[in-house]
Amino acid sequence: MSDASARNDRGRKSGGEVQHPRLKWQVFAILCALPLYGSMSFWLRGVSVIPLAAYGIVSVLAFFLYWSDKRKARADDWRTPENVLHALEFAGGWPGALLAQQVFRHKTRKVSFQLVFWLIVLLHQVFWIDMLFLGAHLFALF
Repeated sequence: MSDASARNDRGRKSGGEVQHPRLKWQVFAILCALPLYGSMSFWLRGVSVIPLAAYGIVSVLAFFLYWSDKRKARADDWRTPENVLHALEFAGGWPGALLAQQVFRHKTRKVSFQLVFWLIVLLHQVFWIDMLFLGAHLFALF
């Protein structure tokens, strides 16, 4: 077994990357459950198909934009501005962005970027909790 593939007692490769794919998929599924349930609920009740379509379409766009940005980073080419990535995440593309971050190992170590990313994910979770369980009273305050 080479040094690069040797794992320490915390499940990490010697290069520092976390290697727990089952846990990552579980976290991803848990984070996506509420927006998926809410979006499906809106669609099935005839409220709107927009949230469901936005999560799907914008997530695919975000995934490919992360892929493109990773390629550009390796080629030392012009990069996608972080505010563009965050705008797509905010518009519903955070599931695709999260998947892309893990698949391409892109933007995972920059703390300031991750802070904004997880704030966007949290906002989406709070939005759906408010819409589904609190009668949309929380966001009515703004």
